[in-house]
Amino acid sequence: MILSPLSPLLRIPAFAALTRDSLLRMDPEAAHGATITALRLGLAPEQTDRDPPELVTSLAGLELTNPVGMAAGFDKNGQVPLPLARMGFGMVEIGTVTPRPQSGNPQPRLFRIPGVEGVINRMGFNNDGHDEVFRRLSGVRVPAALGVNIGANKDSADFVADYVRGVVRFARIADYLTVNISSPNTPGLRDLQQAEALKVLLGAVLTVRAKSPVRVPIFLKLAPDLDELAMDAIAGVIATTELDGLIISNTTVTRDAVASMEHASEAGGLSGKPLFGLSTRRLAQMRQRTSLPIIGVGGIHSPETALQKFEAGANAIQLYTALVFGGLDLLDRIKRGLTAAVRAEGKANVSEFVGRKTDVWARGEGP
Repeated sequence: MILSPLSPLLRIPAFAALTRDSLLRMDPEAAHGATITALRLGLAPEQTDRDPPELVTSLAGLELTNPVGMAAGFDKNGQVPLPLARMGFGMVEIGTVTPRPQSGNPQPRLFRIPGVEGVINRMGFNNDGHDEVFRRLSGVRVPAALGVNIGANKDSADFVADYVRGVVRFARIADYLTVNISSPNTPGLRDLQQAEALKVLLGAVLTVRAKSPVRVPIFLKLAPDLDELAMDAIAGVIATTELDGLIISNTTVTRDAVASMEHASEAGGLSGKPLFGLSTRRLAQMRQRTSLPIIGVGGIHSPETALQKFEAGANAIQLYTALVFGGLDLLDRIKRGLTAAVRAEGKANVSEFVGRKTDVWARGEGP
């Protein structure tokens, strides 16, 4: 769903705008498929200059040239991690991938809300499965941190076993893994966020990780719809484990920000601008509860909102939905904006912004 300049010709503003407008008139899922195809054909712009030292980031043992990543959901099947990395993302997260291939939910299952630059999806972990994605990624050298987001098949009799299979399958080829238990589109999946279930899940996943010849960092992706008591319980569980970090947050099932708009009644998770406030507050509240690295995702749509994620407590950020409406030049604008902010305050690195307004955001008083 990235609607961006996809060739040297289309980097000309008039053509880029036409391309975005044309794709926005297409069915959302068809537009997404067309973009993936374009990237596979090598029609993507590439970053030519090195990222500035102000953006170099250490994250759970990973050294990133910059802290801005592509979130999971765009490249579900590991088809274009290399083109995405060459565009300038500091990390590229593919997936969600399940052990067996699955087609996901019936179409239509993806809905734009252009008035607020939001998207509702109920894709349902549609993907090619472990074997095909592993084959596709094997031998690919990506000049960014490669993350694999793992999930469970909808009809699985044992969700925990599916996550264990994901770790076993991808630990050798991924730079990090994300345990995604927060999608609202697989019935029962979010129940794994409850304390006792989470203990069992993380115990199994981290035990099998310990047996791997490579210690791959593991992140846990949480929903923004948790209340503070639930976050207390989760923080208590993860404090007793060797989990490496969190990703906050996934999409929301709430509709307060889009209640009167077309498609608001569609089932699924809401992302984009309407998610920014809620996801950033949850990020700050989890930052108050843990010192683990946090990747902030949800509603980032400008250099200013990117900076606010860091101030709320993120160590790195990921983008997706805003690129649907704004194009891939948003990546460059965000990186330039973060660099300018660091220099304007006489600081050395973007990491110096992390958490300086955590308490403000946690109270719901962010900008």
